[in-house]
Amino acid sequence: MGKVEQREAEIALAQERERIRPDDLGAVLATRNQVERKAMRKGRLRRFLGDIRTMFDMLRDYWNGSYRAVPWYSIAAIAGALLYIFNPLDMVPDLILTFGLVDDAAVTAACLRMVSGDLDAYRRWRAGRKATETKPAP
Repeated sequence: MGKVEQREAEIALAQERERIRPDDLGAVLATRNQVERKAMRKGRLRRFLGDIRTMFDMLRDYWNGSYRAVPWYSIAAIAGALLYIFNPLDMVPDLILTFGLVDDAAVTAACLRMVSGDLDAYRRWRAGRKATETKPAP
């Protein structure tokens, strides 16, 4: 990914992040199957499929209140990136020069750079939670 595309992806993500409100999370979660199918089909996006699934899991756990150890900024960035992937017009039609050519994978990569620490913390939390759920009772 070139510097220009990276910067455009960061701008596109920032625009999406600013639009996200807490009430939007249910609608974002409803796009999961379509986003995952799109990620499986698109070569550059396919490498992020595991991260996309983790982002959806984190949004779900944030939305239902079971995981709140993450700033709203990160939740909004994740929701914005997932909506960007979901939208067939990529929020900015490809006919518009510069921003219209930003790829879903570039926006996803920009999001992952922004929230990697929060996703890592979530993965640790989830792993710990699964470990306690599978412990045999004394």
